[in-house]
Amino acid sequence: MSSIDRSVIGTEHPRRTVVIERGRLRLFALAIGESDPVYTDVEAARAAGHPDLPAPPTFYFGLNLGGDIEEAAGWMLDLGLDLRHILHGEQDFTYHSIAHAGETLVLTPRITDVYDKRDGALQFIERTTSVTTDDGRPVVEMRELVVHRRPQGAS
Repeated sequence: MSSIDRSVIGTEHPRRTVVIERGRLRLFALAIGESDPVYTDVEAARAAGHPDLPAPPTFYFGLNLGGDIEEAAGWMLDLGLDLRHILHGEQDFTYHSIAHAGETLVLTPRITDVYDKRDGALQFIERTTSVTTDDGRPVVEMRELVVHRRPQGAS
């Protein structure tokens, strides 16, 4: 496995359109231990000024994972990465607005940086995903850093 060609920087991956469903929001809120009823009870959400259940802040990251390995990791496989040597480096979010149940979101991921450390033993791939509503309102910008650990002796 050679170093990742930096010419992939700027590569946009296929856009995904996702409808936010109430059940999925409730399940996510319960899974992360969210106790604020605003995230699970429509009446509580409306009483707090929301039109429907709001998406919890880290909900968006799960949308990038897709439904199967090809959706979640296809872009890494396309780069020739060995998934057995992938590490989650970091993630961060820049929020612009709140999405709610019933809205349609458009995810546009692109590779924004590639670099290595330790003489190429660790390769870093930064991917940024812009999330907007279907009418173009910005919701969140997500940045993830994936680390590919190259086995000793790999060139």
